[in-house]
Amino acid sequence: MVSDFIVIGAGIVGLSTALRLLKEGASVTLLERHEAGREASWAGGGILSPLCPWNYPDTVNRLVTFSMSLYPEWIAALSTATEIDPEYHVCGLLVLPPYDLDKAVSWCTAHAAPLIYQPFPLSPSHDHAQQQTDQALLLPDIAQVRNPCLSQALYKRVKQLGGNIIEHCEVQKLDTTRQEIRSVRTPHKTFSANRYILSAGAWSKQILGEHALNIEIKPIRGQILLYKFPERPLHSVVLQQGLYLIPRCDGHLLVGSTIEDIGFDKGITPEAKDKLSGWAKQLLPELRGMSPLKHWSGLRPGTPDNIPVIGAHPFLKNLYINSGHFRYGVTMAPGSAEILTNEIMKRAQPFDTTPYQQGWNLFG
Repeated sequence: MVSDFIVIGAGIVGLSTALRLLKEGASVTLLERHEAGREASWAGGGILSPLCPWNYPDTVNRLVTFSMSLYPEWIAALSTATEIDPEYHVCGLLVLPPYDLDKAVSWCTAHAAPLIYQPFPLSPSHDHAQQQTDQALLLPDIAQVRNPCLSQALYKRVKQLGGNIIEHCEVQKLDTTRQEIRSVRTPHKTFSANRYILSAGAWSKQILGEHALNIEIKPIRGQILLYKFPERPLHSVVLQQGLYLIPRCDGHLLVGSTIEDIGFDKGITPEAKDKLSGWAKQLLPELRGMSPLKHWSGLRPGTPDNIPVIGAHPFLKNLYINSGHFRYGVTMAPGSAEILTNEIMKRAQPFDTTPYQQGWNLFG
């Protein structure tokens, strides 16, 4: 039987999109090049915020704000249905100096976002003689999620609702006729559906091939370290100039992440390890003498200004895209799935979504 939809890519964005369509009563098949949720979705940190929101355009923050409004109920329903806990909790985000205080205060005031001044450094053992007058900024409403657990919950829920997930099934070509996709080719089989959704992250432009137009989605490598403490070493996520410490409830600590524009290279480097561990040990002396348990990387789908592409293809009338979320696929996933479903079903949107349809850059 031909599915109503084929979703290409089974990361958190693809799984969230499939789940939303299944709830509409559609039949959905997901095609994943490797294992579901094991690329950028698995590799990232799970901070549910665009780091310092005052450094991002309104287009990014608007989608994040909408997506975050859906998160508590979304996670609760997933946890109940699957008995998998994605470990969503509001832990706060502590922004360490240097930062633009005026810009931060102005943004938080304009968006009614609470902002609390906190003493710096992180712990009494920190040598901070030269920084005794510094303060950190706490955004107490920021949450985190354990993205591998979220991926597992989404996978299970999609299967529960009848979604067909086919792994190790790389889409190599879109077969088109008369401005429509007729089928998609994989190494072993051709698949057909009434409509298609591309959510293949960093690989989206490759899959589009000649139909990519001037879309700007490219792989950006991020490397992360993992440490383990007997108990949680910090209460909040800590951020400083793009690097972060993410404490998990079970004592694990993530240290990340790099931003490397080097193509489809998922290797890890000693330079990145030294950079991340050196920075982390300056902030958290308890890490001195500890070695990371793991060191890995992922490829994010980088886009200009972190603005994803969500909506219909300009010319192929049965193709949609939900990709290019850069560092914020996990954060934006439920909101992106909702606005794409609204477009497909021709429903009113919660806000102006046209900026997410302009990534094709037709005149670039």
